[in-house]
Parts: sequence; C-alpha cells; structure tokens
Amino acid sequence: MENIPGIKKIELEEEALKDLDKTRKWSMFLAILGFIFTGIMLIGGLITSLFLTVFKTEHALFGVTELLVIVGILVFVLIYFFPMLYLFRFSKHTSNAVESLDKHEIQKAFKYLKKYYVYIGILTIVALAGFLVSTFIAIGSAVFMKGLGTGI
Repeated sequence: MENIPGIKKIELEEEALKDLDKTRKWSMFLAILGFIFTGIMLIGGLITSLFLTVFKTEHALFGVTELLVIVGILVFVLIYFFPMLYLFRFSKHTSNAVESLDKHEIQKAFKYLKKYYVYIGILTIVALAGFLVSTFIAIGSAVFMKGLGTGI
C-alpha cells in the first residue's frame, strides 16, 4: 500500500490490542460504577428533597432554601454523569474496534477518550479556581475577625 502525502498511519501489534482491550475493560468497570454512583446520588437527592419538603421548618437549613439544596444536588449529578458517559462510550467503541479491527471505531473511541480528559481537565481547573477563591476569602475573613477581636 502506498503512502499518500499528508495522511499518517499507525499500525497496532497484537500486544497493543491486548493492552487496549484491558484498558477497555477497566474503563467499562469504572463507567458502570460511575453510573451506579450517579443513580445513588440522584435517589439520595430525591429522598433529601422529599425530607426537606415534608419536614419543612420555619427557618431554612443554614440559611439555604430547600429548592437550592435540590438544585445543587441535581447539578452535581449532571456534572458527574457526562465523564462517565464519555468513558462508557470509549469502552464500547474500543470493544467494537478490537473485535472487528475497524479504524473508524477506534477513531470514535479516541474521540470519546479525548472528550473525557478535556472534561476532567476543565473540571479540575474550575475546582482549583474555586479552591483558590475560597482560600482568599477565608484568609480575608480571618484577618477581619482578628481585627475585631483585638478591640482596635
């Protein structure tokens, strides 16, 4: 087969296909556990919302309304769902690619693996930024509280 300029190809040996298949099995395991955990979080959120609604007191829980708690749980479930979906799709397409040696399936698999890592990377950046902001707020609050305690 002749090489066409501009098109790069990679051939995988049998050992690499075995390693890719093992990776697929572990990613499927982690994706299924993630879906189970997402379901448990969703059920827990529904039970929490029911509990907060039925046993509603005059004062909101720590100044937070029940609706805000419910929305927070649903947002967390939604955020957690997508990386598990990408990991699951990577695993399914990798399985198809290893069985049929179809290059289009492996391309789809790597597309979902890329989406998974991009999503996790962005989530990590957001979490680090939130941690940094909360640290500055905590330090500022501590400085302010220290000034109040001295009577100055």
